[in-house]
Amino acid sequence: MTSNPDAEQPRSPLPEEQPSPAFQPGKPLGPASALKLISSSAELLFRNGQSTERMIEASERLAKALAYRGSVFPRWGELAVQIEDDAGSRHEIVAALPAGMDMSKVTATMAAIDKVCDGSMDAAAMGSTLESINQLPPVSIARFALLAAAGAAALGVIFGTTHVVSLVLIALTAGTGACLRRWLAGVSHNLFIQPLCAALFAGVIGAIAFRLQLSSSLRLVAVCPCMVLVPGPHFLNGMIDLARARIALGAARIGYASLITLVICTGLLLGLALVGESLPASGTSHPVPLGYDVIAAGIAVAAYGTFFAMPWQMLPIPVLVGMLAHASRWGAISVAGASAETGALVACLVVGVIITPIADHMRLPFAGVAFASVVSLIPGVFLFRMAGGMVDLVTLGARAPQELLVQIVTDGTTALLIILAMAFGLIFPRMCIPYFTQPLIHRSRQ
Repeated sequence: MTSNPDAEQPRSPLPEEQPSPAFQPGKPLGPASALKLISSSAELLFRNGQSTERMIEASERLAKALAYRGSVFPRWGELAVQIEDDAGSRHEIVAALPAGMDMSKVTATMAAIDKVCDGSMDAAAMGSTLESINQLPPVSIARFALLAAAGAAALGVIFGTTHVVSLVLIALTAGTGACLRRWLAGVSHNLFIQPLCAALFAGVIGAIAFRLQLSSSLRLVAVCPCMVLVPGPHFLNGMIDLARARIALGAARIGYASLITLVICTGLLLGLALVGESLPASGTSHPVPLGYDVIAAGIAVAAYGTFFAMPWQMLPIPVLVGMLAHASRWGAISVAGASAETGALVACLVVGVIITPIADHMRLPFAGVAFASVVSLIPGVFLFRMAGGMVDLVTLGARAPQELLVQIVTDGTTALLIILAMAFGLIFPRMCIPYFTQPLIHRSRQ
């Protein structure tokens, strides 16, 4: 999962002007100052993972509270913000790259907007609050590395690893990779260097461990540390944008997430190749008892909540929801005999129904909370296995057995179907629930 939480995002230059006067009911803020506040808040939400719909809605509410009519037009890399009143209109274009995921910043920004709309905060206070939010540091390196190690080891348990040595290797590799990513964040602002180097490191360590016979599970020792790099929230936000007919922005988000996934596959396979190993194109999975499966899922959710800078007090909510979702999937597959795709659909429907009202109430980005709750369902193993099989196919050429091609197609098709099932399971409740509840909320507020 990398949404590159540690990468520095480009900040838009704000126009130089005098400090904004305090907002008072009946005394509208000047257009330049109002535009600055709306642009700054929209930029913070957009850069840190808030869904496009909620970002636009919050910006329009803020503009209305400041006695203006506001509009925000998002594109990949920039926001066009416009305000107007009876005296005319004003607009500006803000550089904003939606490549991060920071729930702390999103929650704090939404809270500031709510306070201004409720009249409990003036414009001058909001301006300084937004500056403070923008300077919030990432989670501590100790928490980041520890939870990365725990999350990768938990994914190893979910995927059937039973050897203690293998789990220790997975944890050490993921924890060290997290430290490497944090160091690279301070060295380079390139969005792809972190997942590439972390995946390369995981591939090398997995291959060395297999060569030294420290672990017999090359597939999971190398793959599980890479699973924590998959950019799930960007896939999900992109699918939501496509579902709402924001084609250009949705395609850009999915393209960005796909590029990161390609970079992860490249780093993993290159790391294995440097030690003379390759990723098996097929592998067996072992059934996991329900108790182990649910507990490991909760640990993985806590890890991803940390990656997305979720405050400690909010972590229990997605952890409990993720554990319930995994129990639902386990029941669908082990008891009802459903396929992996159907199990993922059931689990994501459960998460979508529960998380949608919670995310709206707590002002959290839906994509981050929802993905953290279902992270262990991401078919990263199938994607990495398909990539390894394609490399073997190119290497062997005409000597490649027919079974290899069949396995590649099977892995790719399975991964695609699981991703589509997860997207539908999460997005369908997200689209339907607000449609029925928003009119009721609006009437109650009136």
